[in-house]
Order: sequence, then C-alpha cells, then structure tokens
Amino acid sequence: MNFSFQELALIAIALDDEEATTVKSKRRFSVHPTWQKREQEGEYHTLYKELLDDETQFYMYFRMTKECFALLENKLSPHLHKKDTFMKRAITPRERLAVCLRFLATGDSHMTISFSYRLGHSTVNKIVKETCKIIVDQLMSEVPEMTTEMWKAVAEDFWLLWNFPNCLGALDGKHVVIEAPPNSGSLFFNYKSTFSIVLLALVDAKCNFIYINVGAQGKNHDAGIFMTSSLRQRLENGTLNIPQNRALPGTNIVAPYVIIGDSAFPLKTYLLRPYPYNSGNREFEVFNYRLGLARRCVENGFGILTQKFRIYQGRIKMNPASVDNIILTTCVLHNFIRKNSENEVNSFNLESLEDSSLNNLRSQGGSASSQAFREREKFKVFFNSPVGISSMSEY
Repeated sequence: MNFSFQELALIAIALDDEEATTVKSKRRFSVHPTWQKREQEGEYHTLYKELLDDETQFYMYFRMTKECFALLENKLSPHLHKKDTFMKRAITPRERLAVCLRFLATGDSHMTISFSYRLGHSTVNKIVKETCKIIVDQLMSEVPEMTTEMWKAVAEDFWLLWNFPNCLGALDGKHVVIEAPPNSGSLFFNYKSTFSIVLLALVDAKCNFIYINVGAQGKNHDAGIFMTSSLRQRLENGTLNIPQNRALPGTNIVAPYVIIGDSAFPLKTYLLRPYPYNSGNREFEVFNYRLGLARRCVENGFGILTQKFRIYQGRIKMNPASVDNIILTTCVLHNFIRKNSENEVNSFNLESLEDSSLNNLRSQGGSASSQAFREREKFKVFFNSPVGISSMSEY
C-alpha cells in the first residue's frame, strides 16, 4: 500500500497524539490520594496529641518519656528542618522524629509505617536513614573523651554495684540478624546459620555503652573482631587515659585496671576472661563466679537495648551500611534516654534481660602471655581472700 507524503505526515501526527494521551492517562496524579490525607488521617496527626495526655501510653509508643522526646527534638530540630515548597508543605521535624522512633521501637516495615502515617514508602525510607544519621552525628558529638577521673568513677561503680574492683567495663559482642545482602556470598553468614553484623560493646556498671564497634561481618572470627578493633589498639598503645595500677581493696595486692569478658575473648593484662570451667578447682570457680556476676551488666545492657528497640526482635531488612547506622542510633539513644529519664534505670525487669534476641559470640581459646596469667591470678587470690569473701557477703 502506497501513501503520499502528506498522508504519512498525518499518520505520524496521529500516533504522537495517541502516545501523549496514553502517557498522560497513566500519570493521573503526582501524589496518591491516600497520602494527600496525611494531615487529616495520618497516625502522627491523629494520635500524637492524645499521647501527650497519657505519659504511660506516650512511653509505650515512643519508648521514651515526653520530656526526653522534647529534649531530643530540641537538639535535632534545626538539622531535621526542611523548607516548604510551592507544591506542598514540608514534613515537620517532630513528625520526622516520630516516624524514625516508631520504626526503631517496633521494627515494622517501611511499608507498614507508610500506610499508617500516610507517607510514601520511599519518603519513609529516606526519613529513617536521614534521621538516624543526624541522631548519631549530633548525640555522639556531645560525648566527651574518657578522662582518668571518669575511668576511676566507672571502676568505683563496679566495686559498689557488682563487687568487682579495678574494673573499667564489661565487654561482649552480639550478632544482629539481618536479611542476606545480595551478592555477599558467605561474608555475613555466621555459626548460627543466619546472616548477621556484629555489635561489640564495652558497658559500664550502670548498663551504659562506653564503647561500641559496629560493622564486622558475621563470618569473622569473634576474637579477631576485638583484636582488630580500635579499643584493643588504644588499650595497648596507652592512649585511653587508663589510671595507674592500684592496690585491690583492703589488701597490698597491686593490680591493673582491667575490662572483663567471657571465653570469647583472649586473656590480656588489661582483659580478664574466665578460667577453664569444670576444672574442679574451687578457687577457679570462685573467680569465674565473681567475673560472671559482674558481667551481668553487659548482658543487661543488651537486654534493655533489645526490649526497648524491637527492631532487634526480627531480621533487619536493610543493606549492611544502613544496618550499621541503625545499630549506632539505638546505642546512642539508649545512653541518651537513660541519662535524661529519671525512672529509666529501674523501668526494666533485670532478671529477664539476659534472654536477649541477639546471639552470643563463640567461645575462643588461645595463648596468653605469662604476665596476663599473673594479673588474673591477683584477682583470683583477692576473691578467695577473707576481704574478697566478706565483700561478697555484704552484696
């Protein structure tokens, strides 16, 4: 069939008009009608004012008190603020903070929060990532470098609360379960047959995080995570302002200040781990008991973290870099909330906290220096001495 030049031109124009009409019909609106009702039906706009009238309900929803929320909002608001545009009003800093805290408190998917808050799925994803980064940047910038006097105060708390002298903190690591990252092979695959990122933490006597290391892949050897950490490096090169050795209470036994860990960690002059279990040696058992008792603070710290932020109760479905930031955010919020809430310290049942949803690191053997054995021996002798035994009877 032959067409003239004029006929072909008319056919081309008709096809262009049809294509333009089809594209226009597919894009019927720039914002879905559901999201346009955010200020009338969104969870923040309908619920927040009611929560303000009930402190208990507010705490259950945001996992912090009203006063703590207000203080956090005040610190973050300048960094969360967005400008209104000609087309729409910006989401307020308070609503952005509410979305992020609700995600951390429940572990709900971005899609679930998207529907409840009447926000786009991509908007929720962006708000969570941006707000977590701002929380970490702003709150961690306020954390001072540990001084010698601050370390001494931590050690005093361990002696008063846990009857363990010269202790600067309890060390432990946990596997945070994540969804298998694409094209990652076995990098994040751990001994529990799940995919994970490791959180290594040093906790003080009051269950606050002093030091955290996040990002080690689940397949990494657990002792190796500590050996490559900045904490180990600074402990060995003497840049942490650790106090000088001092006599253990009521004795002439001069011992170093130490951190304590379980069998997953190597024995060092600055790091005490248990003696072999089931050895039949009574003095070993006493030392292990006292060390295990003092280590409850780190187990309690992880337990409080996972009870407060239920995102740890399931598999975190985000890329590893985002998970690292989520973990950092929950840890700094943990410290912030405990510092700024009077009743926070006693609001958890400490007897049930050790049943954490996070998996422990594997026990690890290994060699140690003769000096490390001698330092541990000093604490063993102290705990089996009349002074050490009497301190326990007063506990």
